[in-house]
Amino acid sequence: MDFGIRGRKAIVCAASKGLGKGCAMALAAEGVEVLITARGAEALEATAVEIRSRTGATVRTVAGDVTTEAGRAAILAAMPDPDILVNNAGGPPAGDYHDWVEEDWRKAVEANMITPIMLIRAVVDGMVERQFGRIVNITSSAVKAPIPELGLSNGARAGLTGFVAGIARQVVKHNVTINNLLPGQFETDRLTSNIATNAKRSGRSEEETRQAMLAANPARRFGSAQEFGATCAFLCSAHAGYIAGQNVLIDGARYPGTF
Repeated sequence: MDFGIRGRKAIVCAASKGLGKGCAMALAAEGVEVLITARGAEALEATAVEIRSRTGATVRTVAGDVTTEAGRAAILAAMPDPDILVNNAGGPPAGDYHDWVEEDWRKAVEANMITPIMLIRAVVDGMVERQFGRIVNITSSAVKAPIPELGLSNGARAGLTGFVAGIARQVVKHNVTINNLLPGQFETDRLTSNIATNAKRSGRSEEETRQAMLAANPARRFGSAQEFGATCAFLCSAHAGYIAGQNVLIDGARYPGTF
């Protein structure tokens, strides 16, 4: 299937590795010019080289912290008129709610709620004027089924979800869609960190914890960045203009609910 976005331009945040990289790779494979961002310049440039070599696409980089005003300004200066925006930022650390102080909450909300909202605000009017736009926010399955040790993420990402629910319904008539992708357990550094946290809390080894998590998932495996990226690319495609304001859960059927 031709996704109909060849020649479009995309900003993909936190794309040097993991799910962000998977999204950037999938978009580039569809002929999209991608601007990828991350804090680590060396890893970012290595990813850009890999994407170029595998897809032949134009790939630009902006190293910096997307959760800061200066970081966002640098990204938007490099690509002020994207057709596609993939919001992504590392989730706050796991832990116990008794230990989280006000500053921990401020950082979580800044990174996982305010940052994507500011980027949406910066680009959505231009998308409306051009009558095409696709915005995908990478959030978490915790929005659907809260995870106790990820309380900081539960709260901040739920706030973003509420905002998107309103604005998505205002702009879809202009062929601008905003959706959220909710990853479950994917083979990423984030998963490795969560396994270590849960292992320490339970007194089990990390391998025992990993195997227990695999056994609890009906798919009996963790997801790959490649399949996540492919889903993101479809939501950004010309064919997805009637999908808006949705929370798309990708978790191997881990969530047990009917809805």
